[in-house]
Amino acid sequence: MIRENQKVFNSVNVLLDMLVILVSLFIITSSFFSKIFKFNLVIDFRNTVLIFMFLIPSYILLYSVFELYAPQRAIKSMFSETFKIMEVNLIEFFLLTMTISIGAIAITSPGFIAVLIIVNTCLASIERFLLRLILRYLRAKGFNIKYILIIGAGEVGVKLFNTIKKNTYLGYKVIGFLDDDIEGELEEGVKVIGKIKDLDKIYAEQIVDRVIISISPRHFELLQNIIDNCEKIGVRAEIIPDYYRYVTSHPNIESIDDIPIISVRRIPLDISYNHYIKRIFDIIFVSTAFIIFSPLLIIIALLVKLTSKGPIIYSQERVGKDGEIFKIYKFRSMYTENSYIDEEKWTQKDDPRITPIGKFIRKTSIDELPQFYNILKGNMSLVGPRPERPYFVDKFKESIPRYMIKHHVQPGMTGLAQINGYRGNTSIKKRIKFDIEYVENWGILLDLKIIIKTIPTLIKDQNAY
Repeated sequence: MIRENQKVFNSVNVLLDMLVILVSLFIITSSFFSKIFKFNLVIDFRNTVLIFMFLIPSYILLYSVFELYAPQRAIKSMFSETFKIMEVNLIEFFLLTMTISIGAIAITSPGFIAVLIIVNTCLASIERFLLRLILRYLRAKGFNIKYILIIGAGEVGVKLFNTIKKNTYLGYKVIGFLDDDIEGELEEGVKVIGKIKDLDKIYAEQIVDRVIISISPRHFELLQNIIDNCEKIGVRAEIIPDYYRYVTSHPNIESIDDIPIISVRRIPLDISYNHYIKRIFDIIFVSTAFIIFSPLLIIIALLVKLTSKGPIIYSQERVGKDGEIFKIYKFRSMYTENSYIDEEKWTQKDDPRITPIGKFIRKTSIDELPQFYNILKGNMSLVGPRPERPYFVDKFKESIPRYMIKHHVQPGMTGLAQINGYRGNTSIKKRIKFDIEYVENWGILLDLKIIIKTIPTLIKDQNAY
């Protein structure tokens, strides 16, 4: 039976990554590629070798920095590495551009670097996907397995066993439990195989890759003895915190001196790098969209002004990141004399306050376009949980569990809840579920997915009025 050897696997990974770079160079410098895509990217052999020699160490270093050689066994998504590969290639693009600009490598084809990066990103993503696919197949067939011994046969330990049993892609097999108070078979296929003091004996007789401790921290002395024993016999010991149910699946751990502090909720956008990536994306996207939609903005502004009395732009207080109150901007879609501002009332279907042009711009969400200014100003993002009025925030935070978590990130023009049909007067509980999912799992690819799905959602949305 194959036992995982991370060093060997990493070596294979490095060789495959080198092969991908070589194949990428071969593809884009081939005459066949030039004929198909009408690119003249053929360069001489010397510069091809120089590029290869430059790319190999830089790619391997960046892949290491971005943890692309770290174990991925417990990560569920088959495409978990794609975004990191894109980030690495983006950095590589700038590095290679600078290297060529200083004359270290002579390339005259202006599109060479861009095409190389695109091809390599695609091939590297496919390579990692296929590698994960093969590993999952092998693990499902009983190969590349890690053997787990669980200490503590209580509720937490049994739940861990059932989770491992259900997710075969992990490649884990529980050989049994050790417990001082419970005996016999616990679940189909697993039982208590001894007392906690039998750890040495079990380790000598069976293959044990990991020992997972699922006993309460109140048994401090016993816990310390188990850890000491695991370290003595040379097996890895891991602990399931007794408060695990309060912690998300990807907790953030910080240290104050030598005291670890676990954040109850992981917020990817708390990381400065992620925040700046999202902010740059927002500015570039919105600036471009503003130029494209400027004729439409002018037309709508004229229609609003000519069809009803009142201002073109309407502003309203909303609650943003960290509870900060800000002014959100929209094209006015209601008659100003019909109590446009009602802090305690949702907009209803066939609402008499809505103007004829207002019905159209609300249905198509064109009334939201002035929020481009909110995004450029920095109190909103293109994608994020939709901001709510202070009255409703105060109301929902008392009645809807975890409602305020959405305010850990900047609000957006569109969001995960909206593309799943929860817009306007719909279930707040379901909307918050999607908002929290977004907050905890943010990624630039998720933003792109939401943006792409927003347009067809607007066309068929029955809750926009």
